Amino acid sequence: MGGLGLIAIGVIAVFFIYFLITYNGFIKLKNSIEEAFSTMDVYLKKRWDLVPNLVETVKGYAEHEQRTLKEIVELRNCSYDKMSMNDKINQNNLLGKEINQLMALAEAYPDLKANTNFMELQIELSKIENDIVQSRKYFNAVVKEYNNKVEMFPSNVLAKIMHFTRREMFVANVEERENVKVSFK
Repeated sequence: MGGLGLIAIGVIAVFFIYFLITYNGFIKLKNSIEEAFSTMDVYLKKRWDLVPNLVETVKGYAEHEQRTLKEIVELRNCSYDKMSMNDKINQNNLLGKEINQLMALAEAYPDLKANTNFMELQIELSKIENDIVQSRKYFNAVVKEYNNKVEMFPSNVLAKIMHFTRREMFVANVEERENVKVSFK
């Protein structure tokens, strides 16, 4: 075996080592995304389970606000455990929008705002929302790192061969991006 054979073996060995390192990197990032989503999913599920209590509390005070309550109940009626990761993200974005409307309703009902049960639920929801924000930051950071690897050369070549594709980030919905409207009457 001559020098050319050794060079060929060396090139193949380098390529093989690169393949293993890159492939394992993809697997590590994929698992990190799943772990990050699982953490966030715990908080999303807590919020999901808190919604019926909020709706029931508001129902007694806001009988003529049935449209908002009905939309929240319909969103909430989906079987959470059977949803895919993307479905959970989409449903929770919609649910977040409806919860914001529900909280806005409370402003119109002073008795509701003063209700102890509603106040406790509101405090619990606020804590859960903070946990969701923190876990969403981590999830999006891991997804960004993964997406960079999927799209950047030379790892993008292996990504295409091994069918590693971009993942969607958990982005804020339009209502979360708008300025908070404060009104003193």
